[in-house]
Amino acid sequence: MPPARAVRRAVTNENDENVATTTRLTRAKAAALENNAGDPPKKAALGVKRAATTTTTTTTAAATQPTRRRAALGDVSNVTKNETLDTKAAAGKGKLALAQKPTGIQKPTRTTSTRTALTNKATNNVAAADLKRPASGSGVAGNATKKRNTTKALKEEEEEAVSENAAPVAKRTVKEEVRVESTTPKEEVELNLPLEKTLEELAREAKDLDSEDLDDPLMVAEYVHEIFDYMKELEITTQPNPDYMDSQSELEWKMRGILVDWLLEVHTRFRLLPETLFLAVNIIDRFLSTKVVQLDRLQLVGVTAMFIASKYEEVLSPHVQNFRHVADDGFTEQEILSAERFVLAALDYDLSYPNPMNFLRRISKADNYDIQTRTLGKYLLEIGCLDYRFIKYPPSHVAAAAMYLARLVLDRGEWDATLAVYAGYTEQEIEPVFKLMVDYLYGPVQHDAFFRKYASKKFLKASIVLRQWAKKFAPVYLDNIAANGGDTPQI
Repeated sequence: MPPARAVRRAVTNENDENVATTTRLTRAKAAALENNAGDPPKKAALGVKRAATTTTTTTTAAATQPTRRRAALGDVSNVTKNETLDTKAAAGKGKLALAQKPTGIQKPTRTTSTRTALTNKATNNVAAADLKRPASGSGVAGNATKKRNTTKALKEEEEEAVSENAAPVAKRTVKEEVRVESTTPKEEVELNLPLEKTLEELAREAKDLDSEDLDDPLMVAEYVHEIFDYMKELEITTQPNPDYMDSQSELEWKMRGILVDWLLEVHTRFRLLPETLFLAVNIIDRFLSTKVVQLDRLQLVGVTAMFIASKYEEVLSPHVQNFRHVADDGFTEQEILSAERFVLAALDYDLSYPNPMNFLRRISKADNYDIQTRTLGKYLLEIGCLDYRFIKYPPSHVAAAAMYLARLVLDRGEWDATLAVYAGYTEQEIEPVFKLMVDYLYGPVQHDAFFRKYASKKFLKASIVLRQWAKKFAPVYLDNIAANGGDTPQI
């Protein structure tokens, strides 16, 4: 009966993973040798005890950590590679290595990570590589990028093939549809309104203010349109050369500004009309466009031009002796009269200069004859006499810009269709002259007599008001000031 029990124990131990087939043969030998006496039964007993000790150790470890051992063994059983490695280690190291196997529970975690890598390597699909790429932090990122580049190349080749086969008309249609969707109808109206509207279209929206003056014969409402059309033709023929200073060997633009500033002081002392000053400046510029003048004769040209203009515009012009006295007796009366004949001959006796004051009064009618706006407009008009940059613009253009800026400073409203028709210029056409005026106002005071003249209460302190406005708002309208960080521009 004892041998049968030993055999049952051997069969029971077959399910124990820590006992190999060599242990079962040893127990059979031990059971067969129990009937015989000698040393081998002692060795067999030792082997049985060692096996029993291993079994108790295994059951004790299983009792202490049942959950952890089952999870690890479940993972190990799914990997054939690790099983072969364990059997090789068991065959090489013997029973001690097999007895220490339950304590090595960290191995299944490594097999789990290697199992994931083995499954990704087994599948060579592009989709598997794409799934692996975002969660990857291992060293296989290089292969993933190569696969991604190949997919991009394939997609680009497919898109090029489609674009070559597609018709170009369909592509243009798609672009046009995208552009139309990106802009709303409201934005299109705001952007295209100033560009598409011309003076002829604005004339249909403008009010007819001349019909109110049909009963006044002094306003000549029947001929007013023909008169101003004729004046706009004359302003082109009487316009001087804007680059005439290039032909003058001894003169500069700064000297011209000093001369006109002095003539402004003479004009104020004699209490002459504003039209006299504008005509005198036009005579100087037209004469210098045709004749070369020396520096010591420049003041004579200015005095003579003022003398001619006062004869043309004033009811009672100052005598030639007054002009000689104003010039500090630097020239005799005969020299002034001789210069008068010479200047008139150079101009071909053509003094039909359309004065900018006439255009300013015309625009002021659409402004309801506002005194403050027209006073500021006069100051801005005379800037065109002092600054040489305004020579290339006709008087009607300068007058429109002066009224536009005056209304902007006083906040008189928008430049509507009625103002645009009576001025003859839209906001886009006024913009270059408008920027020159703002640039002059923002810069340092260069003409003292001109500034002091309009700083008085008689002219509503126009020079002070406009200069204060320019210091605040000039960077908004001038690009060069905004680029320099608010520095004063050089004129």
